[in-house]
Amino acid sequence: MTHPVVHFELSGTDDEQLAEFYRDLFGWRVRPVPGVDYTLIDTGGGIGGAIGTSAASPALATFYIETDDLQAALDKINLVGGKTVRPITELPGMATYALFEDLDGLVVGLVLGAGESGVPTAGQAEAPTTDQPGGPAVDWFEILGVDAARSQRFYGEIFGWQVHQAGGAGYGMVDTRTPRGIRGGIGGGRPGPWLTVYAQVPDVPAVLAAAERLGGSRVHGPTTVDHRESGALRDPAGNVLGVYRRGSP
Repeated sequence: MTHPVVHFELSGTDDEQLAEFYRDLFGWRVRPVPGVDYTLIDTGGGIGGAIGTSAASPALATFYIETDDLQAALDKINLVGGKTVRPITELPGMATYALFEDLDGLVVGLVLGAGESGVPTAGQAEAPTTDQPGGPAVDWFEILGVDAARSQRFYGEIFGWQVHQAGGAGYGMVDTRTPRGIRGGIGGGRPGPWLTVYAQVPDVPAVLAAAERLGGSRVHGPTTVDHRESGALRDPAGNVLGVYRRGSP
């Protein structure tokens, strides 16, 4: 059983306004789902995403891990100290999913694989179109807990991920052991607890400046570590999204 990261999700009180922000910032294609306050995002590469609407919940950027047994995953998570936030929920024609909190209270999604339910995940609900160019691909996730080793053990035990140490403060690169989905990193320290996804962009400072002009704000950056320039922005709803650019040695 493999557990790829296959979908990301942002939330806000106005999904149309938030969709406009990301369309203007990245050129992402957005498509409202009829009958529900939910907008699908096609980034043109990496994984797809969505914007959900909630008047009661705070802004939340998260990602979804695919599994073929939602209840078994939730049982294991609860057994080792995590907590179910949303029990198994079916969205007819879209996805069957659940949400949990890890040991640091970070909220992560689970989604049932299409092979089990016959229903595509939200990120697979519509094939990319070719009439418009895509935007920056979302192709990296990051988890920063209070204790890097504890977080790495938690995700490794639950999902079978392998973590290879790659930097200071115990930061580790995650191998999800499947070519599907995206890769990421798990570490500790500031600015954690922290969970988000990253879009690969050609110019990090320019994107952060554009986000500010469009009504967002800069969380940090740009900073360069090991030839990789990165930063993070906060959108008008309060979601935090990372951006990065790979450099040459």
